[in-house]
Amino acid sequence: MSSANCEEDPTMLDNDAILVAQGDKPCRLLLNQANRHGLIAGASGTGKTVTFKVMAEGFSEAGVPVFMADVKGDVTGLAQAGEPSEGLSRRMESLGLDPAAFKFSASPVREWDMLGDGGIPVRVTVSDMGPVLLSRLLGLTEVQSGVLDIAFRVADDKDLLLIDLKDLRSMLSYVSEHAKEYRATYGNVSSQSVGAILRRLISVEDQGGDVFFGEPALDLSDWFQCAPDGRGYVNILNATKLVQSPQVYAMFLLWMLTTIYERLPEVGDLDKPKFVFFFDEAHLLFDDMPEALTDKIVQVVKLVRSKGVGVYFITQSPSDVPDEVLAQLSNRVQHGLRAYTPSEQKAVRAAAASFRPNPAFDSEQALGELGTGEALISFLDEEGRPSVVERAKVLPPQCRMGAADASVMKEVLSSQAPLMEKYGAAVDRESAFEQLSAQSAVEAEQARLAEERKQLEKERAALEKSKQKEEARRQREEEKEEERRQREAEKQQERQRKQLERAAGSILGTFGREATRQIVRGIFGTRR
Repeated sequence: MSSANCEEDPTMLDNDAILVAQGDKPCRLLLNQANRHGLIAGASGTGKTVTFKVMAEGFSEAGVPVFMADVKGDVTGLAQAGEPSEGLSRRMESLGLDPAAFKFSASPVREWDMLGDGGIPVRVTVSDMGPVLLSRLLGLTEVQSGVLDIAFRVADDKDLLLIDLKDLRSMLSYVSEHAKEYRATYGNVSSQSVGAILRRLISVEDQGGDVFFGEPALDLSDWFQCAPDGRGYVNILNATKLVQSPQVYAMFLLWMLTTIYERLPEVGDLDKPKFVFFFDEAHLLFDDMPEALTDKIVQVVKLVRSKGVGVYFITQSPSDVPDEVLAQLSNRVQHGLRAYTPSEQKAVRAAAASFRPNPAFDSEQALGELGTGEALISFLDEEGRPSVVERAKVLPPQCRMGAADASVMKEVLSSQAPLMEKYGAAVDRESAFEQLSAQSAVEAEQARLAEERKQLEKERAALEKSKQKEEARRQREEEKEEERRQREAEKQQERQRKQLERAAGSILGTFGREATRQIVRGIFGTRR
């Protein structure tokens, strides 16, 4: 190690540096270089958890708030002071520390929880998460991601709040129902894509997403606080169950990182970080990561340093982290690696080659020999240069090695009453679900009224048609009656005419016969 960050007389925190491990020289992490990010890697059981506990204690002691996820359930030990033991005493003596002078202490801890199992509830709104991270969370195809983006755009244009998953479901159904209206403006929305997204949402709900998405949403400034004694709070996320839902876990951590980056102002290089993240099980962040999102993470990791934030990834192998991200992790603690396969041996060689060589030992060989609690360590010096790698033993933490007692965590939770009051009860205010439901109810009522009007129009038209038919029938009957009367009249006239003719014929006949008789009588002299 360079003399810039190693001294002969090690202490746990010496103003501007955190003592992490002891080798031939003490290995200290300089606070003014801590925002250059870091990596803690090593096989299972090699001591990674103890390493980041020691580092977290140092940051807290320096007044730097810390965030870490507790995936194994033992990080809560930070809330309880450690206790002397024979094994610890032997380790301290091997490190050149006086067991009698070693200070066991607890750190100021706040416990948070995303699944409602204990701790201060953590919630995020769907809008805050955004379509890009949600697409990653849901594992959507490019086409499905486009449909989700359209749903967000329509929600923005219509001033609809997307707070929880029922809001998102309502929004997707609404966009699907009005797909024809939005096609020209936003693009095609297929019912198949909407159906696929809705099915994925069910899976996220089963993983606890229905509890995670909602309000009151987390105000990240509550993580940037220090205890009354000036130490930074260690914010522990209870992730023992959450890590079994790796998509939700990874997306939450990515959301935190991007939100911090977007909201914090530029501060340049500080004497110490404003905040430090420890991302355990870092491989979950990058498994099957789309290229666009990986590029975003690289950008954030590069630039968030200027916001005064340090990011430390904890994983089993450096190969779990993309090279573009790995290149930004300047402070490194590499615990032992086990190489049984060609790919694992390649990873060991790559990890060894990433260190600045130390002529005292072979880094590649050392990686296979490191015991529990040992590591190859290289931190940045005052000039921002990687120091020569040191083979060292990590110091024991001042806190408890394992999980804190239940009684201790109960006291921690009781001390968080103001935050529990702020975040404890979920709030379901009017948002897209209620607004679209109300709109749907109005549309349904309008449709019902329109249907009633349509039915009335049909009935009115039918009645009018019936009247017209009745009038036409009546007219036909009147015409028929008139024709019948005319025919009767004509018949009557015809009968009268015939009667007259017969009468006339009869009269004429009588007159004719009488005239004939008179003529005959005149001729024969028989007329008087």
